[in-house]
Parts: sequence; C-alpha cells; structure tokens
Amino acid sequence: MKPNYSNQITALWIAFLLALLFHTDLGLMPLFHGQNIAYSHDPQNISWILWLMLLFFVPPLCAIVLTTFTDSKGYRIGHFWLTVIYSFLNFSHLIADLLVTPIAWYQIALMTILVLIGILLNLVSYRWMKHDHGTKIANVGLDRY
Repeated sequence: MKPNYSNQITALWIAFLLALLFHTDLGLMPLFHGQNIAYSHDPQNISWILWLMLLFFVPPLCAIVLTTFTDSKGYRIGHFWLTVIYSFLNFSHLIADLLVTPIAWYQIALMTILVLIGILLNLVSYRWMKHDHGTKIANVGLDRY
C-alpha cells in the first residue's frame, strides 16, 4: 500500500496545533488557569504578542487546507520549506525555554514533543515533495504498449 502523504501531513499538523494550544494563551487557556474568559478577550489586554501567536498559528491552518486540496509540485516544495522553518522555530523555542529560570519541565517536555512532531513532519513532507505523481500516472499508460 502506498503512503498517503496528504493524510499523514494533515494529521501531523493537527497534532502540532493541538500541542501548541497548551503552550499558548490565545483565549483558550484561561479556563485552565482559573481566569475569566471575558478578561482574555478584553481589547485592552490584547498585546502584540497575541497577534504574533496568531500569525504563527495561521500558516499550519492554511497548510492543512491546502494539503487536502492541492498536490502541485510547487506547493509541495513550499510546504516542505514551511515545515523546516517551523522546526527551526520550535527548536529555538526549546532552547529559549531551557534558559528561563526556573525551568518549567512540563513546558520542556511539551516543546520536545513539538520538535519531534516537527522532525516527523519534515520527513513526511520531504518524501511528499520528492514523490513524482505525474510520472507514475504517465508510465501506467505507457506500460500497455
């Protein structure tokens, strides 16, 4: 059975985003910290860091949708490089978390999981990028003659 790269990539991005939810405060985590949800959505409390977190969240969301609907070689190449950028950012974040005192080991564990998901995403995305769908389809027709 040949691998379904699109499904694998979508599953990995979803796992990445779910893990990221526990590392961010985009108005979803206040419940776990005993904060009022209205406080987290108060325009006076929204800082530029929340906008940066949202910008960090949007490309994986778009990647999930685009990976489901397109298989173009150009997109696969761009997607691979997106995964590389996110892996670099996650690894940098892991290092930064290790430099914070006191070290929050649950955050280190979570960031390690995110780095590992990212590496797996890099590998699957690389295989998807290198997979030549068009040649296989063309060869099927030529094999008959």
